[in-house]
Amino acid sequence: MNQFVIANGNDCIGCRACEIACVLSHNGGRYPDSAEAFHPRIKVVRGASRISAAVCRHCEDAPCANACPVRALSRQDGSIQLQQDKCIGCKSCVLACPFGAINMVYEETNGTEVKAYAHKCDLCHDSEQGPACVQACPTKALRLLDDQALVALRRQKQLRSAGVAYDLGSPHIHRLTPILASLPQRPRQEALKTPLALRKTTFVETYQPFSTKQVEDQADRCLSCSDRSVCEWTCPLHNNIPRLLELAKQGRINEAVELSHKTSSLPEVCGRVCPQDRLCEGSCTLKDKYGAVTIGNVERYITDTALANGWKPNLQHVKATGKRVAVIGAGPAGLGCADILSRNGIKAVVFDRHPEIGGMLTFGIPAFKLDKQVLINRHQLFADMGIEFRLETEVGRDISLQQLLDEFDAVFVGTGTYQSMQAGLEHEDAPGVYEALPFLIANTKHEMGLPALVDEPYINLAGKRVVVLGGGDTAMDCLRTSLRQGAAVVTCAYRRDEANMPGSKKEVKNAREEGAEFLFNVQPQFIQLDAQGHFAGIGLIRTELGEPDSSGRRRPQVVAGSEFVLEADALIIAFGFSAHSMPWLEAAKVKCNRWGLIEAPRNSRFPCQTSHPQIFAGGDIVRGADLVVTAMSDGRKAALGIIASLGLELQSAPPIQ
Repeated sequence: MNQFVIANGNDCIGCRACEIACVLSHNGGRYPDSAEAFHPRIKVVRGASRISAAVCRHCEDAPCANACPVRALSRQDGSIQLQQDKCIGCKSCVLACPFGAINMVYEETNGTEVKAYAHKCDLCHDSEQGPACVQACPTKALRLLDDQALVALRRQKQLRSAGVAYDLGSPHIHRLTPILASLPQRPRQEALKTPLALRKTTFVETYQPFSTKQVEDQADRCLSCSDRSVCEWTCPLHNNIPRLLELAKQGRINEAVELSHKTSSLPEVCGRVCPQDRLCEGSCTLKDKYGAVTIGNVERYITDTALANGWKPNLQHVKATGKRVAVIGAGPAGLGCADILSRNGIKAVVFDRHPEIGGMLTFGIPAFKLDKQVLINRHQLFADMGIEFRLETEVGRDISLQQLLDEFDAVFVGTGTYQSMQAGLEHEDAPGVYEALPFLIANTKHEMGLPALVDEPYINLAGKRVVVLGGGDTAMDCLRTSLRQGAAVVTCAYRRDEANMPGSKKEVKNAREEGAEFLFNVQPQFIQLDAQGHFAGIGLIRTELGEPDSSGRRRPQVVAGSEFVLEADALIIAFGFSAHSMPWLEAAKVKCNRWGLIEAPRNSRFPCQTSHPQIFAGGDIVRGADLVVTAMSDGRKAALGIIASLGLELQSAPPIQ
């Protein structure tokens, strides 16, 4: 039995095309529903100076099969195959494998029980084309070795010993690839920033758009690793990034924008606010050695350019179904859902309490990160597609959920999470202490010329000493907004060190450039008030990082005797958001978990359906506070669930892969 995949480390460029191909091969050609379900049977291993791939060798003596007490592993067709239904999860094979090529996969069944089973390469035994990893490898670093190939290798070695030239059939492609050879002279480019003096005093966008030349230069750096690349997988929407870059490089903008909208409902938004460094760009093959391709700025350029040239979605082929769906919330989840519904002949009516669409995109994210005209333009585009918006209409106040259930064929809930997390300190309700989200929302409305609400008054911090508690992107938004309002001193107080901040590194850098100060390894202890009962300072104690917690982050521990008071005029608490109360949802008996988040599984028969068959949900109200792109993905997925539940066929926008 001589049949196994072997990797030539000299040719491996670490693109992970083999991992992606493996997962797709064993998942019906589709991406798994979550990162937790991504289980390749081959693994790219990065050493200090070498990259290679590790995979099961289907050993002649097969110690894994010999160790298995229930014979779940057996010799079949010249390889070692696993019968998953027999596996009892004992890990005997994991311990026996000399290559570390078997691991355990843990899956939840029936919502509570967790089943473990062994996971190993099966040489894509049911595929006619051979191992998917070998087929997908762009540099042919992977080879399937069988008896015939071993004979050929032996012959090559004999020829080499005799001094005869020979061809291995797999030259060191990555050393000769023109793109790789030219990369040192073509470094990654960031978007130019608006001049600092203007940034600090206005809410103009920080990053300027790419020029056509920048797009061509950066898109030309892409290796196009494989048909289904790792950057595509790590994008929650699974945008076809290599193809988008290729079209942008060639100036084929209309084709690029059409392709972009097949997987994304708001690409011009994602290009601005997605944390690309943690998603597509963070997984780019070039990232560590050459710097990732600047994907986000190219994505922004494609849609901005197309819209400026008058592009609009063409829905002439769409046939009306007569079905109507109510969408609660005009944020990324609701807009993603409405977009897919509209493209499939279903009338979407979107309800939102704000006077403009976008939800947190418009009112929670400051204009220096996302110009508000972007959402206003998208509002018109969606309206032209037939989506109806009923703004300044709050479900539970202006209209009941029961009315929606009576009037519409289905309801989608994409309300987001708006309840600010508290610091747990006495006097958090004192004058001068503010929650991050109401502060940001009121500031955005002020900038847009919209009236403030009684419970979200505009706060002007000009001339004040401001402290912001928290280390995420919302905290950075508060710092940078305070600076633009003219605050005298703005300080971020965070309980861990800078390396452990959850927010984007570029946002921390921008805040520091604009004048924010940072206090790391400090934890709030109490709020100090003046004689009038107003906020006057925050009591802090220094911390040091201890052992990692369950998420792998090191826990901060207080340093005894290190207490001090940081005097200030205003305190903004930016610890994140949780689910807010929705009594109207409780009345419909929609099941929620203990954190108040709606239970709406993405992998059910009708994706994103709640315990009420007519109600679907997605975004932060299901996941907890997360990303714009994951909320949009949920909304689009829910639309597919709604379409299926109504017994309709898809007309466009194929299922998310």
